[in-house]
Amino acid sequence: MQKQYVHTHSKWFAKDVPDVAAVLMTDVRQGISQEQAAARLEEYGPNSLPAKKKQSRIISFLRHFHDILIYMLFVAAFVTLVLGHYADTIVILLVAIVNAFIGFSQEFKAEKALEDIKSMLSLKASIIRGGVRAEVDSKDLALGDLVLLKPGNKIPADLRLVNADNLRVEESALTGESVPSEKNTHSLDPETMLGDRINMAFSGTSVSAGTGSGLVVAVGQETELGRISQLLEETQNISTPLIRQMAQLGKTVALFILGVSLLIFLFGRFFHSYDASELLLATIGLAIAAIPEGLPAILSIILAVGVQHMARRKAIVRTLPSVETLGSVSVICSDKTGTLTKNEMTVKSLVLAEESYDVEGSGYAPEGSITQHGAAVDAASAPLLAEMIRCFSLCNDSVLTQDASGAWIIQGEPTEGALQTLYKKSGLTGAGKSRIATLPFDSQYKYMATLIEEGGQTLLLVKGAPDRLLAMSTQQRTTTGDVPLDAACWESAMSITAGKGQRLLGAAIKIMPPQTSTITHEDLQEGLVFLGLAGIVDPPRNEVLEAVRACKDAGITVKMITGDHVDTAKAIGLELGIGDGNMAISGQQLDEMTDQQIQCAVKKCDIFARTSPEHKLKLVKALQANGAVSAMTGDGVNDAPALKAADVGIAMGIKGTEVTKDAAEIVLTDDNFSTIVAAVEEGRRVYDNLRKTILFILPTNGAESFLIIASILFGTTLPLTPVQILWVNMVTSVTVSLALAFELKEDGVMRRPPRPAGEKILDGYFIWRIAFVSILIGGMTLIMSVSLGRMGYAEDLVRTMTVQSIVMCQLFHLFNSRSIRGSAFKMNPFSNQAVLVVSALLVLLQLSVTYIPFMNRVFGTVPLALQYWPVPILLGFIVFLIVEGEKAFMRKRDAQHFTAGGGAAAGENDHCEI
Repeated sequence: MQKQYVHTHSKWFAKDVPDVAAVLMTDVRQGISQEQAAARLEEYGPNSLPAKKKQSRIISFLRHFHDILIYMLFVAAFVTLVLGHYADTIVILLVAIVNAFIGFSQEFKAEKALEDIKSMLSLKASIIRGGVRAEVDSKDLALGDLVLLKPGNKIPADLRLVNADNLRVEESALTGESVPSEKNTHSLDPETMLGDRINMAFSGTSVSAGTGSGLVVAVGQETELGRISQLLEETQNISTPLIRQMAQLGKTVALFILGVSLLIFLFGRFFHSYDASELLLATIGLAIAAIPEGLPAILSIILAVGVQHMARRKAIVRTLPSVETLGSVSVICSDKTGTLTKNEMTVKSLVLAEESYDVEGSGYAPEGSITQHGAAVDAASAPLLAEMIRCFSLCNDSVLTQDASGAWIIQGEPTEGALQTLYKKSGLTGAGKSRIATLPFDSQYKYMATLIEEGGQTLLLVKGAPDRLLAMSTQQRTTTGDVPLDAACWESAMSITAGKGQRLLGAAIKIMPPQTSTITHEDLQEGLVFLGLAGIVDPPRNEVLEAVRACKDAGITVKMITGDHVDTAKAIGLELGIGDGNMAISGQQLDEMTDQQIQCAVKKCDIFARTSPEHKLKLVKALQANGAVSAMTGDGVNDAPALKAADVGIAMGIKGTEVTKDAAEIVLTDDNFSTIVAAVEEGRRVYDNLRKTILFILPTNGAESFLIIASILFGTTLPLTPVQILWVNMVTSVTVSLALAFELKEDGVMRRPPRPAGEKILDGYFIWRIAFVSILIGGMTLIMSVSLGRMGYAEDLVRTMTVQSIVMCQLFHLFNSRSIRGSAFKMNPFSNQAVLVVSALLVLLQLSVTYIPFMNRVFGTVPLALQYWPVPILLGFIVFLIVEGEKAFMRKRDAQHFTAGGGAAAGENDHCEI
């Protein structure tokens, strides 16, 4: 056996069973020998997923200090240590360490996802080896082993089926298919997609019905599950827009500080002949003033507040930056089964020979009526309808029950469960007839038959694939009696119903001779009377339609990426408002496309069906290549690689697998797609508040820097000492700015388009505003400081007044910053009570640094007489009025710009060919 055959790409599904056995050098009845098994385990290794080499936790932690702004904080900490300001040193170091711990705590989600995949593997396998039946550990399976399957088994490796007796396998977690796959052993076309490989059984899936056996054709990393594991391992975590922008902001600030500090040092040294140590102290003060050392901590706090808000809205956030990333999402890619739909089969239509009916309600709860032309129908008064519904209920192995919480659940196959729900909706009674004999469903025959006795007659009831039942029927039931079958009419009805994305199930009946006690397949080959059709769907969630509409209002495109059939996906998509009901691209078509064509396809098409894990990953990467910020939702193992690669991975918390949850950034505790819309809204609020906070904090650093630069340029005494600078930075960053984290969302937040992926967190207006407010506060404070100095006031008093002036200006500026453009006069002062709390706290802190002797000694301040306080308060009020005037001017300019037609340009007309 050549090694080139032992992986999934050998297309075992396209080979006949004898050819598979020949390649694997095995026997379809005896299996391989113990000697062969030992040799193959030695050559190919055990049937287990390889362990990933773990990185040292110390190295992982230290890597989070690799940031230029953090390096500058360490330099500032070292200088303050040398200067003897130990408290300042501790504060700066704590900020850096806390920031590193936040990133470190999120680091091992990918490893845990891989561990969860390993836990999906079956622990034991029943095999025939050397003609002897045995049970072995799944890791000891070898290529060519003959594995036996029965209901409840978890499949231990990828198998090419040899026997399949009514075998059905639950594969939704792997393929996205909403109903168990019916298996057979026939060879398939080499281009058959993963979800249609019905002669294969895949590792990690489970047997839901029937029995069978199969030859092991792939083990460990070479299985489909192993390939997903490898995709997860190879997929790099995506850096979020916020992380990228904050990293760029840090570099920009750091380079600016270094450049300005060097220039100011040289200027002071050569033009004013400052003492070197004094000038160095001043330059270090400038650097400390300019570094927004509280920004990383504030960022984390704002995101943490967002996490708490999302948790209340049933979205659990696993990584802090993903809170903000949701706010910039422009495309949401969603799996269909269990995410957009309930994963609960529901009968939606009933077709008889002369009339048709609609069925209300969705899911297994028997709520809703059977209607015709919009009016409820009493099934008991419609004999033909009642007969077909009874047939579906009696020829059925499932049971509909309620659990302790009152929820309706199905014991048995989902499709059969839908028929039992239909029976309860109809209000009919008397279906508890005892069976005389049963032919269980067989994928070879595609029907199930039950023999019962009713009304003195022995009846054979049949349900199954309509095409098979029609082929065996000679008559159809009508109100005037049984008439010859009109095959063309039924073909038309089937086409119309299937076009709605509904799966079809037929019902037929036959009167058997009295005293019949057994039935065979030969009894069904003639004499059946066809009763009608049932159209069954996996219904959309009730709330999804509104959620999709809300996404469109917010400029977010929703794309369905599912493993289900193309027609089903198109029909469900049309019902939800996704796509046009006509255009859909299959996984097979994606395989034939180049990367450029896929990038074009994701622009033009919103529905992708029959997709594999690789397809989902390719689509996410294509969206990102187009500049989109993507969120991927899902609940199955097949979704995990795409969730990890997406900008935001969103897993379903109830029906989602552990693998999916650990690969995602956000987990929805209610599996509700509409919760994503709430999370996006929260993400936009968080981003707005983050920008408001930056708009508030940076002018503090700018004003302090302006004061020091001006002092050095003019050769005057430094208005602030380094420790006073740190105090101002601390009280404004760690106290006052926290209030903005609790600011409510602004009106229209979900009626504006997502911000462009490349948009800078500091745009042109922000740079202007920060510079404007910095010069305004710094300039007025400098004038006051110089004026007091010339009037002969003591240096400590002047510096105390300077500290108070900057802080008071920032306190008033806080109320400006509650809205970037909106008027502060129109905002409810009590809508964010945190503003009032921190304002009071700030006043207490400033009083303590002014009047407590210990604080006077540490920070070089002196007590102020009451007559001095109006000055800093007046300066703050002037800042408030001037900034509000600037905002009013900008609002007027925005209105003129909009009136003149200068709004956002329409989206590009993409000219590309798929």
